[in-house]
Amino acid sequence: MQSSVGPNELAQLQSTMQAIELACSSIHMHVNPAAAEAAILSLSKSPQPYQACRFILERSQVANARFQAAAAIRDAAIREWAFLTGHDRRSLVSFCLHYVMQRASSPEGYVQSKVSAVAAQLLKRGWLDFTAIEKEAFFAEVNQAILGLHGVDVQFIGLIFLESLVSEFSPSTSSAMGLPREFHEQCRKSLELEYLKTIYSWAQAAAVSVANKIIESESEVPETRVCTAALRLMHQILNWDFRYKKNGAETAKTVDAFSAGLTDNSLLASRTEFSVVQPGPVWRDVLISSGHIGWLLGLYGAMRQKFSSKSCWIDCPVAVASRKLIVQFCSLTGTIFLSDDGKLQEHHLLLLLTGIIPWIDPPDAVSKEIESGKSESELLDGCRALLSIATVTTPIVFDWLLKSISPVGTLSLLSTLTCEVVKILMTSCMDEETWSWVARDILLDTWNALLVLIDNSENSLLPPEGINAAASVFTTIIEYELKAASASAFKEEDGSDYFQASVSAMDERLSSYALIARAAIDITIPILTRLLSERFARLYQGRGINDPTETLEELYSLLLLTGHVLADEGKGETPSIPKAILTHFLDITETEKHPVVVLSGFIIGFAEQSLNPEMRAAVFSPRLMEAIIWFLARWSSTYLMPSAESISNNNRSVHDHDLQLQQSRLCCSFCCDSTQGKLVLDLIIRISMTTLISYPGEKELQDSWRQLANAFTNDRALFTLHADNQRSLAQTLVLSASGMKVEESNQYVRDLVGPMTSYLVEISDKGDLKSIASLPDVILSVSCLLERLRGACIAAEPRTQRAIYEMGFSIMNSILVLLEVYKNEFAVVYLLLKFVVDWVDGQINFLEPQETATVVNFCMRLLQLYSSHNIGKISLSLSSSLISEAKTETYKDLRALLQLLASLCSKDLVDFSSDSTEAEGTNISQVVYFGLHIVMPLISLEMLKYPKLCRDYFSLISHMLEVYPEMIEQLNSEALSHIFATLDFGLHHQDIDIGDMCLRTLKELACYHHKEAGSGRVGLGSHAAGFRDPDGNFHDGILGQFLRSLLQLLLFEDYSTDLVSAAADALFPLILCEQSLFQRLCNELIEGQANPAFRSRLANALQSLTTSNQLSSTLDRLNYQRFRKNLHNFLIDVRGFLRTV
Repeated sequence: MQSSVGPNELAQLQSTMQAIELACSSIHMHVNPAAAEAAILSLSKSPQPYQACRFILERSQVANARFQAAAAIRDAAIREWAFLTGHDRRSLVSFCLHYVMQRASSPEGYVQSKVSAVAAQLLKRGWLDFTAIEKEAFFAEVNQAILGLHGVDVQFIGLIFLESLVSEFSPSTSSAMGLPREFHEQCRKSLELEYLKTIYSWAQAAAVSVANKIIESESEVPETRVCTAALRLMHQILNWDFRYKKNGAETAKTVDAFSAGLTDNSLLASRTEFSVVQPGPVWRDVLISSGHIGWLLGLYGAMRQKFSSKSCWIDCPVAVASRKLIVQFCSLTGTIFLSDDGKLQEHHLLLLLTGIIPWIDPPDAVSKEIESGKSESELLDGCRALLSIATVTTPIVFDWLLKSISPVGTLSLLSTLTCEVVKILMTSCMDEETWSWVARDILLDTWNALLVLIDNSENSLLPPEGINAAASVFTTIIEYELKAASASAFKEEDGSDYFQASVSAMDERLSSYALIARAAIDITIPILTRLLSERFARLYQGRGINDPTETLEELYSLLLLTGHVLADEGKGETPSIPKAILTHFLDITETEKHPVVVLSGFIIGFAEQSLNPEMRAAVFSPRLMEAIIWFLARWSSTYLMPSAESISNNNRSVHDHDLQLQQSRLCCSFCCDSTQGKLVLDLIIRISMTTLISYPGEKELQDSWRQLANAFTNDRALFTLHADNQRSLAQTLVLSASGMKVEESNQYVRDLVGPMTSYLVEISDKGDLKSIASLPDVILSVSCLLERLRGACIAAEPRTQRAIYEMGFSIMNSILVLLEVYKNEFAVVYLLLKFVVDWVDGQINFLEPQETATVVNFCMRLLQLYSSHNIGKISLSLSSSLISEAKTETYKDLRALLQLLASLCSKDLVDFSSDSTEAEGTNISQVVYFGLHIVMPLISLEMLKYPKLCRDYFSLISHMLEVYPEMIEQLNSEALSHIFATLDFGLHHQDIDIGDMCLRTLKELACYHHKEAGSGRVGLGSHAAGFRDPDGNFHDGILGQFLRSLLQLLLFEDYSTDLVSAAADALFPLILCEQSLFQRLCNELIEGQANPAFRSRLANALQSLTTSNQLSSTLDRLNYQRFRKNLHNFLIDVRGFLRTV
């Protein structure tokens, strides 16, 4: 990689540059893009292209050409890193760094960013190779740039480089290098412990150095760009997943005493992006003690005050970056704070809250400014800051923060802000998401963080002012929800996601509302009772007079909300009474006066009115009954039938056992009493039954269904329906039998499909079938019948299995007759095959041995018939368009045949018959291998280019050779050669799943042969042995051929690294089976290396491959794991230089 060049070399470099420039221009102009991409790719793939790339970077006037040259340096260096000298490695990193520094003022920012990223990637690739002194030299150059000694532009570029570096060292954003995870983890650990804090300090210093210039200037200055980059870098570092202590030990994710209420942020992930920052005590000086946060708040405050007259300022990059960093500081927690009962963290949060308050307070004034045109970004960031604070502290401390400097607490501010946002929602279009939707979701997450109890400490409870604040929010929320429900009453369209039919569409929001309601349960339960009572009374009083639609929608909303407040879903857990209900209303000793009992009684009493036909017709609607049934189901699992486990759990959840036991009895006795509970349970069952059978349309639907089934069976006018509709309708009609008893369902299916099978048999038995078969109406009839019968097969269930089997059995001979007659009609042949596939797939696992034999024999006859007529073979005399069409039709047929063989295979895996001992002697593997003999000649490598056919083929082959490797001896030489050729094709396939299937197949074949040979048996026999051809040339056996092929792939070809483990599992037994060949191949590889250093390195690597990690010749799990590790290390060590020399 010398910089000086002669005239000839210079001409070659200029030619290369011109070719790349032309390729970039061609791509930009969409002129011959394939050739242009090939030219660019050739630069990246050429050995040691560094001189040409440098030449392009330094002299080309085409920005895209410089971009591609940088990318080529990256690709080549990563590929050839193993044999680059230490000087070459350092010079590549230095060149990239110097390049961006020297051209810091370049207008092509994307080129600068690319070269910076390449420098970062190469520095990481050599991180474990470079000495500490070499690393320090690189960082010293960067530090000089960031100090601003070479100007603002260079300062900015230095920050951009560090941003790329931190991104590369973070596992979630690192670039692929073809190296194991351990390498990335070592780099991450080293940077975190040795450099990350220093980089943060540099960014901090850079921001401080330009801050005054920004504040003093009346317009935007270049320093603004530097400050933005520095703030962005600091935010990126605080997003780091800190894992290590100063001594290098991995930290345990613990929660300190101050953050006893720290919420699992996975609970918030569905609506709000959020992360907790826990850098550890070593960061205390730079983040806490240095006054850095006060400076940051002061910087933003000064800019805010100076530029507030410019409405667009809030969304400018430096303002956004400042707020993001401030919000991130709000989530700082863990051992970075002293063990001083949380005093230091309280001071930290109070400082931040003081700076954030102007963004959100007073809420009404802020919202008016936004509605008048001001950007909402600052308010939303203020909401995110409150969420961050709520997540790292407890409700009491959260409330105290603001109360320590003002008359009201933080909970009161949160309440006022939430109410204001909800009020804005009321006045805005409810079908259109606005900023208030986003703010509402963030604030609900904040309430969640405060109210989701993660332990039993009383510290998690709200202070008295917080209870009133929660009650105020809940009251406003109910007002909004009732208004939304009322507004939706007369809407025809389903524009709002809130009022879709499914309750689950609103479940997440209702769960948040329920937490807020339970925080003020003494106030909210009576509110719900009053609102429900008012609407019940309104319905009763307005019967037959007023339109009840609005009231019904309001009740629907109230019932869903009340259900969430009174009971949790309990999915995956034992339903239990919420703690808030257990620990309140303790002074009420009379069951009938308990607020929860009163509220539940109101709803149950109202639901009981639906049993009265007159009331049901006048007051209730199907939608309202949907909500009532949903409420009763959720409520009854908690209150009506609580398990002993749930009662026991509640007993342990309250500290005052006497009060807890009294309250548990109080809540449970309402429904669990031997008399009262039975009455309520009986009532709920009667309500449910009435709901199912009483609403108009159910009986009419049953009558209409019978008429449809009758018309479908007997009215041939329905043959005009499209084929897909025929199949779907038959499937639907058969599925409707799932609600009947077994005998009834089978009889229903027989009645439904009987006329169809009879008609098909009638057609196949016609004496003149061959002469009339090609008539359009006959083809239409056959096609429609086959589509219908396919639909019935697809809908088969265990309860209808017998009837579906009888259906297929009755037309076996007809299917064969039709296959013979329609051998030249691709469409009909395909329908016949698909019917058999769907029928066998649904039946084979349920058949008794004799029935299995019948089906298998039928399938063999079908396969023989298909093959005998050369169906699927393509005539070369056809035109190219006809050949293409024939290939497509053949592909469909072959895929159906492969699916048929795969369905037959499943009998050996899943067998539901009463006698699965193969009493009749049916050997599925023999049948499938026979089928392979028939299908194989029809499947060419060209056909395997169809993705679905390819996947089906290799799925079947891999299954057969893995499960029945001993049956391979039964294949003839032609079929066997075809299988091995396709396996080699699959090894190099771009689909990872296909490659994985082929590797698993090779593993099983090699394992089978190794184990059989070790026991003195022949294993794969002659197929595994080498042989000499008539000319005396020696040819490896099949295992030897695959050993060569697999080594060639691993060492010299492109493949996904996801396949390395599967390749190791295949290579290990192949080596054990062909040890002498493997040794010969190793010697050839070593002797082929002209460079003595590479020759020695390769010899050592090959020796380690088969000896390291105490590897033995036993094929067990431990040795497979050892060999995987050996192969990973081997490829890292030698693949780079083997592919380039």
